[in-house]
Amino acid sequence: MGKRIAVIVGHPDPDDNRYGRVLARTYAEAARRAGHEAREIDVGRLDFPLLRTRAEWNAPGALPDSLRAAQQDIGWADHLAIFFPLWMGTVPALLKGFFEQVLRPGFAIAATDDDARYHRLLAGKSARVVVTMGMAAPIYRWYFGAGGVRGLERNILAFCGIAPIRTTMIGMIANRNDSARKRALDRIRRYGTEGR
Repeated sequence: MGKRIAVIVGHPDPDDNRYGRVLARTYAEAARRAGHEAREIDVGRLDFPLLRTRAEWNAPGALPDSLRAAQQDIGWADHLAIFFPLWMGTVPALLKGFFEQVLRPGFAIAATDDDARYHRLLAGKSARVVVTMGMAAPIYRWYFGAGGVRGLERNILAFCGIAPIRTTMIGMIANRNDSARKRALDRIRRYGTEGR
């Protein structure tokens, strides 16, 4: 039996030729061919405000209408496949703003009686994070410690209960030749086929 997969395209630029968008499409198409259900959430084409206060984040029923379908798709999914480019060492601001909006209390987390801990309401879901970047991936991972990506994994996804979280970093995007791009696409296609 196939998985239910939400493919989150986190590139703010809506240009379909962006390599990260090509990777996301490749993953979704391979997942569908293998018998999984895949729904795509294109963050770069959504219009929503950024949150500015804790009160806005906690407000019941305050999710913008433009994000209701995206939140429903995340709730429906067994697995999230998240694709984004590394910008200034971390997640693009638009994608971070998207997660702040959709992963609200009552949907992704719930306060416990002592208010110091939270129930993780998205437990049981897994994730694949695919990050493209201009630098070599080992330099980002080992020299810079991959802090921006680890923040997404630990402080957003795992905080909501998502596990396991697997990460794929694809570096040197501007300098990749056709053979290297094909190898990366083949790897992403395999992940989509396997639903992981």
